Amino acid sequence: MIALGVDVGGTFTDLVLADLAQGKITIHKTPSTPSNPSLGVVTGVQGICDLARIGPEMIDSVFHGTTVGTNAMLVHSGAVTGMITNDGFRDILHIGRHQRPQHYSIMQDLPWQSRPLIKRRHRLTVAGRLDASGAELTPLDEEAVAAAAEALGAAGVESILVGFLFSYVNPVHERRAADIVRAILPDVFVTTSADVSPQFREFERFTTGAMSAFIGPKVRRYISELQRELLKMGVRGELRVMTSSGGLATPEMIAERPATTLLSGLVAGVRGGAWVGSHAGADRLITLDIGGTSADIGIIRDGRLTDADARSASIAGFPVMLPMIDIHTIGAGGGSIAYLDRGHAFRVGPESAGADPGPAAYGRGGDQPTVTDANLVLGRLAPHNFLGGQMTLDVDAATRVIGKLAETLGRTPHETAEGALTVLNSNMANAIRSRTVQKGIDPRDFTLCGFGGAGPLHAAEVAGMLDVRHVLIPPHPGITSAVGLLTADLEYHALRTAFAVKGALDFGRLQGLFTDMEQELSAIFARDHVASDRITMLRQGDLRYVGQGYELKIDFPAGDITEASLEKVWQAFHARHRDEYGHAFESSQIEIVTIKVRGIGEVDKLDQPSAYLWADEARQVASGQCVFRVDDVLRSYETPYFDRMTLPVDSPMHGPAILLQTDSTTVVPPGWTYHADRFGNVRMTRDQA
Repeated sequence: MIALGVDVGGTFTDLVLADLAQGKITIHKTPSTPSNPSLGVVTGVQGICDLARIGPEMIDSVFHGTTVGTNAMLVHSGAVTGMITNDGFRDILHIGRHQRPQHYSIMQDLPWQSRPLIKRRHRLTVAGRLDASGAELTPLDEEAVAAAAEALGAAGVESILVGFLFSYVNPVHERRAADIVRAILPDVFVTTSADVSPQFREFERFTTGAMSAFIGPKVRRYISELQRELLKMGVRGELRVMTSSGGLATPEMIAERPATTLLSGLVAGVRGGAWVGSHAGADRLITLDIGGTSADIGIIRDGRLTDADARSASIAGFPVMLPMIDIHTIGAGGGSIAYLDRGHAFRVGPESAGADPGPAAYGRGGDQPTVTDANLVLGRLAPHNFLGGQMTLDVDAATRVIGKLAETLGRTPHETAEGALTVLNSNMANAIRSRTVQKGIDPRDFTLCGFGGAGPLHAAEVAGMLDVRHVLIPPHPGITSAVGLLTADLEYHALRTAFAVKGALDFGRLQGLFTDMEQELSAIFARDHVASDRITMLRQGDLRYVGQGYELKIDFPAGDITEASLEKVWQAFHARHRDEYGHAFESSQIEIVTIKVRGIGEVDKLDQPSAYLWADEARQVASGQCVFRVDDVLRSYETPYFDRMTLPVDSPMHGPAILLQTDSTTVVPPGWTYHADRFGNVRMTRDQA
């Protein structure tokens, strides 16, 4: 079976083609086409097929990570969206909650007010109410729904959210209203809050539904266009899309629930890092995925990806209630621009030169100093061996833009370039501290896994700032996200709001809710032609002490719900609460708020890394002067440039060194020892002081 992973980034589209039977892997990178991402994908697919000497028709499966939905949220370029809700609740999306995201700021930006997903004039109300138990208080005014649909259609909306109170208990009003809207506006994207996120907390539920409606038309068009283009070029394999929870979904499921793709491309990188770490014997990882425009940080604990919690899950500042992997993103990448702000502070990012024109070093007309230009000026990139020799970097252009900034600063070009890297690395180190130290996690107990096109360039120096001694660079760091796509299974989620307190539980009700959800997911897997023996159902619940405002996710055992089986759940909650907050209240009552089922449908995927074919001696392809700061002094070192794929296994070598390969460049600073392991990973260890 031949599987293709395609990850579309801001600068490059990364592809990996794997013959799963023979373990053979082919990799390829091609420039992204932001105006129409599918064009870059098609170009990349043809390119990798040519490299592998196969026809597109031989591809059996295509696994895809996309940032279409993410970018639509980040740059606020979604559809003109409307909403139909209950009388008197038109402004829930504007008011939000009484908590202020920044308690003491009088200048804070509230995105749901400054740049609403649905403008007030497009939020219309109708009569109809359910109570908290789901019983009908006031019948739905279907004529008012029809009138609202016609008014929104006349206003030019492209997408409509139907969101009513207590629909998470009983979605009957939402579904009936959605049917009416679809009948009147068949070309408009229509979704309901209960279909997107059937959970209590109406502000977060409505906002999550608004996100789905806001990005829905764009995501649906993109996936449809991609399928059409792949078929046109002869690809007959099934398309699967990565979701924010770390699993795959069919195009049909994505069309129904586009918000599940909000972290699609980012999650693939964390999955890829976790997969590499599992085979390298490192189950506690900090993943650092640095691309052209951003750096994405994930935490792997005991081999498991960390889920985002309800307190911190957000996209572009908007709260989101969907299953998501905890990923922290900052504007830091190879294209990040170095500049002086209005207060004459030296900054790097989040503004980026992007893919077009890109850094000045690309020779495409870029005239702003970027991180890539700084690395080139410091000798950390080989100008004639970028992308495996497919691209030549313009040293003069990079020197010119860095020199111009240096004149403004009154510094030398080397000092300016190294300063830019230090600022960028510090930003990433601080971001990692926010996900570790501030949560009671000691990063020194972890290995830092650097990947993405620029990750290996910066990983060692970022690790040094954190006192992390061990760094792991995957065999193909530039396409690790694409590799991560090939390690995932189909994954769908179902949930129900339960509100059940220990000591007053209806075991039969809980069992019935779990059974209903498992049957719901089984029907979806049957639609996707997944054999029953390849389906796994995992139960979970969101629990809290009675009176608390937020929950912790706890695993539930399979089988019958009994007092004995739930005793393990209570103990697990106390332990998790103690781990999260430093204490537990074992005499306090526990409340089950939401119960969930995570369904996994196994697909054919990468089993283990391909064998690494190494040489007896590393092949040095060049040498040059590289600049590093050691003991707070900027020094130039005669540095060897090695072909990374010729590193011998388990043969320690000492930095400085530059390791070259097609999809990335690895920098080994002075004071670090490095070697290749049997899977082709580069292991770096910081020398003891």
